[in-house]
Formats: sequence, structure tokens, C-alpha cells
Amino acid sequence: MITPRYYQEEALKAVYQFFMTHKEGNPLIGLPTGTGKSVLPAIFINRVMKQWPNQRFLLVTHVKELIAQNANVMMKVWPEAPLGIYSAGLKLKQTAQPIVFGGIQSMIRNPALFGHRDIAFVDEAHLVSANDSSQYQTFFAHLKLINPNLKIIGMSATLYRMGMGMITENGLFSHVAYDMTNMDGFNRLVNEGFISPLIPLRTKTELDISDVSVQQGEFVATQLQGAVDKAPITFKALQELVHAGQSRKSWLIFASGIEHAEHIAEQLGAFGVDCAPVHSKRPAEYNDAAIKAFKANELRAIVNYGKLTTGFDHPSIDLIGMLRPTLSVPLWVQMLGRGTRPADGKKNCLVMDFARNTPRLGPINDPQIPTKKSSAPGEMPIKICENCGTYNHISARLCCNCGEQFSFQQKLVGKAGSDELIKVAATEAVPIIETFNVVSAHYVKHDGKFGKPPTLKATYFTSGLAFKEFVCLEHNGMAGKIARDWWRRRHKEEPPRTVDEALGFVSQLRVPRQIRVHVNKTYPEILNAEF
Repeated sequence: MITPRYYQEEALKAVYQFFMTHKEGNPLIGLPTGTGKSVLPAIFINRVMKQWPNQRFLLVTHVKELIAQNANVMMKVWPEAPLGIYSAGLKLKQTAQPIVFGGIQSMIRNPALFGHRDIAFVDEAHLVSANDSSQYQTFFAHLKLINPNLKIIGMSATLYRMGMGMITENGLFSHVAYDMTNMDGFNRLVNEGFISPLIPLRTKTELDISDVSVQQGEFVATQLQGAVDKAPITFKALQELVHAGQSRKSWLIFASGIEHAEHIAEQLGAFGVDCAPVHSKRPAEYNDAAIKAFKANELRAIVNYGKLTTGFDHPSIDLIGMLRPTLSVPLWVQMLGRGTRPADGKKNCLVMDFARNTPRLGPINDPQIPTKKSSAPGEMPIKICENCGTYNHISARLCCNCGEQFSFQQKLVGKAGSDELIKVAATEAVPIIETFNVVSAHYVKHDGKFGKPPTLKATYFTSGLAFKEFVCLEHNGMAGKIARDWWRRRHKEEPPRTVDEALGFVSQLRVPRQIRVHVNKTYPEILNAEF
């Protein structure tokens, strides 16, 4: 039996309330990937049928994996549910049952088979086009000829669509009944442990797509693959990824084309990483076997083109390698969502964005939502740190790289987006504090700029992550006092007067056994150290 979480109950109550107060219209539920959308129709259908057993339901989606997942949850919630499956991919065509879960590509061929239906759920509702001749619109138009009062409930982690804007604008759905995909809702779910944090690692290698054309709001696929599928670039990017992913167990990589996926898998194999490519030119049996092996942790990495975005569920993914540039905000958020599911032993998911989608499209919880008129995201200013030259989000108070505090003198640059993958609100209420075991520590001199004294930069290396703090030995006031106290905890002698003098003693410093870090800040802050 599955016990619904508080936000799942809130979503269900919001739908009940919508139908009580609206005679017409179809509601939407917005929940981030990994928060259990599949539980909602299962509990809703169970409760309604126990009170009104003659009601008839559908759940419609686009891939067999989602059909199977939703059906599995349905049987966990209600083992005796009168459930049928209609999917060519699953080799089942059952229509007589009061509850039918199916795929739109199969169901559209003969809508009349499903007869009278009272309520239909659409999973991944952002795929429903506003075009009256689209598969979803045509299918439901046929069903409404049988029952004009058919109610349709949409669910998605992205309540918008390229070229359409919000999918409540002149589409099948009329209202957003419940939404936890906004920044406040998303951050709350992260803080409460229902979503795994995404950790961005700035890459040295970046894909050059300056000469790639755009058509209908997206990069031209053939030009895109030609621009990025170059052996030297792939080698450098994967060299970075392999180095950063040493402590990561499950890698998901997005390629820019079929040949690109094959070449990435070949190069990872040369690096000694077990990897399989999945895409449309591989036989279905091969793809299914590769995905099964990846989920069983028999493959450390899997690289895909157009296969493992919406509907792919593997909570253990703790590294995403992004080598697919895109202008589609829904696609970007859906790809990132593959890493947000929590799992035992998983603290976060590292994202290496070689495609530079993050500054182009925004963080997962605050993306640049497309509008009906615009085919591509607009631009927004970012901050450049005068101390180290790093790009920062416009709302940042401290540099995400060196911790330098911004002032009114910092430059604003008209370039899209943010290097944050999960945007932190300025009024973040609940900090995420994590404890990391320290493997080693490294100390270097960090030169000050604009007349500021140098600092001692301490970098603590943990399993796969590194955290920095700046010790202001040559500063006056509170910063200097904190630095001297920091030194006394690590060395038996009194603090040196200069950073240069301190460097002669750093090999004698006690290295912390653990550090506690406030991780959901623009620049992670080391709160204390244990020895």
C-alpha cells in the first residue's frame, strides 16, 4: 500500500475542488520529476470507484515505459483494480476494463473501442499540442462524441510548450489546479528531501554552436550534430567527465545525434567506462537490454539520443553529461529531471553542461518559460565577478566561485541565464546542511584585487566534490579575527602575519576529518570543521 505524501494529497484536493467549482474546463497538476505523479491517478481512481463503481477511466501517455510504471503503481495502490493495458509496445490490447492505461499512438487508431469514459488522465501533458488535428486532440474529440461531459486531468513537470507558452493558453487544459514546479515549491521539495539537488560543475570544454541555424525554435538537428560531433572535442569533454565522475556510480549522457551517441560510447569505452548507446537506429531489443543493464548497475554509463528524456525512471543517476545543446526549455527541464529522483546513498546529482544550456535557458526551477510568440528564450543580465571573472546569476550576493561579495560596481552583462541548476530564492528559508568526509586539503595564495590584501585559499576535497574557504590573515576587523581563530584550530603556533609566511607552515596544518556545508547557497559555505 502506498501512503500519499502531503503534496500529493494537496494536489488531489485541488482537483476535487476544481470540479466542484468549475462546470467546464480541464485542470493541470504540476509536480517536478521524481515526486510521484503516478501515485495521483492511482489514488484518485481508487477513491472514486469505491464511491461510484460505475465510473470509467483512462490514463493516456506516449511511451510504454510510462504506461508500465503507472500500471505498476495502480496495482500497488489497489491490487484488485480492474485494469487493462492498451499498448502495442507492451503487446497488450485490453479495452473492456473500467480502467485502461494506454499509449496514444496505439489508442488513436480506433478511439471507439474505449466507449464511454468519464475521466481521463494525461501523463506528460506538455506533449499535448494546441492543434485540433493532433493525436491527443483528435482522440479526445472522438471520446467526447460518446460522452460530452468527459473530464481530462493533465499532469506534467513542465506546464509549458515551445511555440505555445503555458499549455493552458488555448489548448486542451484550462486551469493550473496545483503547481509545485515553481521556484518556491521546487526548493521546498528539495529542502524536505523529496528531490535530489542538482550540482553544477563549470566545464572547461564548451560546445561551439555559433554557426548552427535555428528553425521553428530549435537548432537544426543535422547542423547541430555536425558542429559538435568532433573527435577532439568529444575526447576533451569526456576526459573532464571521467575525471569528475570518479566517485559517481550511474552516468546518463545526452548526445546531439545518433552518430554522436555512438562516438561518445566508443570514447568512454576507450577510457575504460562501460557504456551503451541507445537511439532509434538500434533494435528495440538492444535498447531494452541496455536500459535493463544500466538500471541493474551492470553498466556505469548510458548515452542516448531522443530515448531517455520523459518517462525514463532510474533514481540512482548521480551524474548527467549534457552534450546536447537545445533551445527547448521543456526538453532541458525534462533532461535535468532524470537526476532529481532521490535514492539510497545518493546525496545529489552532478551535472556537467558542456552544451551551455544552463545560461541559455535558466535553472530547472526557474527557467525562461517560452511564450506563444517567441520561438526561443530571451536574454537576461548576469553578473561578472571582478575578482575571478566568473559568471553569476543576477540575484547572487556572493560569487559562486570565489565568494567575493558583489557591490553596485559589479558589471551587468546582457547574456541569457544563470549557472545555477537549482535557483535559490533571495529569501531561502530552510538551508540544506550536508556533512562531507574530507579526503585531503590544499592551500594556495589567492591574490587580492583593487587594493585588497591576499588571502589563503583552502580547498577541501571530498568524494567527488571540492569546497573552498578564504582565510583573511592579512585583513583587519572581524575577518582577521575569524582567520586567526581558524589558524589556531589547525596549528600549535600563533597565526602568521602574512599569507606568504603561512604557506611555509601549511603542511603542518591539521586537516579536518569532516566539514559541514550550507550547500544550497549561490556559493556553498563551510560552517564548521571537525577534527
